[in-house]
Amino acid sequence: MDEKILRILRAHTDRFISAHQICRKTSLSMSTVARHIYKLCDEGYDIQAQPHWGYKLVGLPDRLLACEIMWQLNTKIIGRKILSYDTVDSTNSVAFSLAERGASCATAVFAEAQSKGRGRLGRSWVSPKSKGIYLSLVLRPQIGSDKAALITLLAAVSCCEAIRRVCGLRAQIKWPNDILVNNKKVCGILTEIETQDSKIKFIILGIGINVNTPIAKLPPGASSLREEVGKRKAWFSRLELARELLRRLDREYLSFEHKGSAGIITQWKNLSALSGKRVKVSFAHRTIEGQAQDIDEHGALIVRLDNGLKQHVLAGDVVKVR
Repeated sequence: MDEKILRILRAHTDRFISAHQICRKTSLSMSTVARHIYKLCDEGYDIQAQPHWGYKLVGLPDRLLACEIMWQLNTKIIGRKILSYDTVDSTNSVAFSLAERGASCATAVFAEAQSKGRGRLGRSWVSPKSKGIYLSLVLRPQIGSDKAALITLLAAVSCCEAIRRVCGLRAQIKWPNDILVNNKKVCGILTEIETQDSKIKFIILGIGINVNTPIAKLPPGASSLREEVGKRKAWFSRLELARELLRRLDREYLSFEHKGSAGIITQWKNLSALSGKRVKVSFAHRTIEGQAQDIDEHGALIVRLDNGLKQHVLAGDVVKVR
């Protein structure tokens, strides 16, 4: 009923709507409508109330609520079902549990904060409350496990496009899962795969974006969109960026399902921060160094070593040397 009342208020943001009108549209009593309005105000909605005039929605909360994210989202797959939480240990953990219980493809899990946010290679992801976007998606692509890395590329392209569109910042991709602005990490991607009989059962796609996070709360080398834009803007709308991210993911995922990986790889190359750069790749027990030249059809980074040989890297920690 809260969402129904919100839809009514949204349709009349240019004027007040009387309590009697809301009662007629919802079949609720005046006192019940008032209770719902008070509840929405407690959740952060700025609703003006005037005797004899009624109510008017004048401001939205800076919270990633499911009903707000879905408002005019207009996606075909991604975001058909959205769950939003205040604080979780990890959105990936929540999404993984949901997937094991049969959650449908493209179910999205958002949280205002994570107490045990996870990054790649066992690292933690700093997730202060109401400062970033912490999102995990349940995906069930019909692909072999050898192509799972393409989901990370797809997500990286979507993140870059969304940040460029909403924030006007020149976001770039550092293989395989980092998004950089001004050579500083503002976003990370973590994919976790569950297989059965050598086939992908589901993929959990986790995305963390430092939106308005103060630099003091971030690890060395990391930054946030707010920090990189400087004093020209007080903050970015996490809600607007979350919607745009879901729209981009929806478009790229549908393209990947129907047309394959060629389009994704082309876009990724155009957004790469490593192409032609000298890099060092660290593995568990060794490192290699050379020039990052390309990515292959499976999403592996192609590094030309100093001896002229080319190595296809599917997993490793990459650092740009120069």
